[in-house]
Amino acid sequence: MTITADFRGISLRIGATIFFTIMVLFIKWLSDTVPVGQLVFFRSAFALIPLVLFLMWTHEFPSGLKTRRPWRHVFRCLLGCAAMFASFSSLKYLPLSHASVIGYLAPILAVVLAAVFLKEVVSGARWFGVLFGFLGVLCLILPNANTASLDDTYLIGVGLALAMAILTAGAKLQIRSLALTENAGAIAFYFALTCTIAGLATLPFGWVSPSFEQLGLLVGAGIAGGFAHIMMTLSYQCSEVSKLAAFEYLSLIFAVIADAIFFDILPAPAFYAAAACIVLATVVVALKDRPARPQPA
Repeated sequence: MTITADFRGISLRIGATIFFTIMVLFIKWLSDTVPVGQLVFFRSAFALIPLVLFLMWTHEFPSGLKTRRPWRHVFRCLLGCAAMFASFSSLKYLPLSHASVIGYLAPILAVVLAAVFLKEVVSGARWFGVLFGFLGVLCLILPNANTASLDDTYLIGVGLALAMAILTAGAKLQIRSLALTENAGAIAFYFALTCTIAGLATLPFGWVSPSFEQLGLLVGAGIAGGFAHIMMTLSYQCSEVSKLAAFEYLSLIFAVIADAIFFDILPAPAFYAAAACIVLATVVVALKDRPARPQPA
């Protein structure tokens, strides 16, 4: 792997993080006025546009959509779709930065699930990441849970964000399994298609007629999500996953900036403690974790 390829991979991963933050910011603006199912539909349907264009550009459409494991795709898509519903719902109750911090549990939980279900050897650095990740979430939650009023809406948001993190971790295990035999474009395409259908199924439960501004935000969320997915996939073709993992957490900084600029929400001291624990956990996993050496015969 050359330095140029690594630099390209890092640049693409940072770009993906920026687009994901833009997508979540648009969803946050709409979460109080647009039903969750409608949000999921637009985010997924319009993400198909850049995704299909990219597959056509790489000459993998429609040939790249062939699969030998359709039911595995179904299971992965259902997990990811449920995670998206939980994620968008949590944005009704939580500041953008708090939802982002709790969402950072997903890669940490994936380490635990990989050890249990994939029988992976978990190093000390990974266990350190798990412990400090949970410590960071506790630093964020406990100051709010101990208040005299016990804000139920905040706790609902925390529960939804935790559910999203768990479901996302499960989906990552399925993606890891699928990636051994399936085209990366097919994995992303079927996920977006499934979420589009699931979102459309909520139409009888009541959708709103979006204003011109709301429609622009809905379409923008989908396009931004599609570009983010493409850039994230390309980044892993240019550089190693472990090298890029730490850059995913730059979204924490972007989320804090977005909260301060657009919602006048300044982070409390507890947030800095939570962010420090989680960023430290992920950096240790990314930089200090090494594959186990093979045992001599």
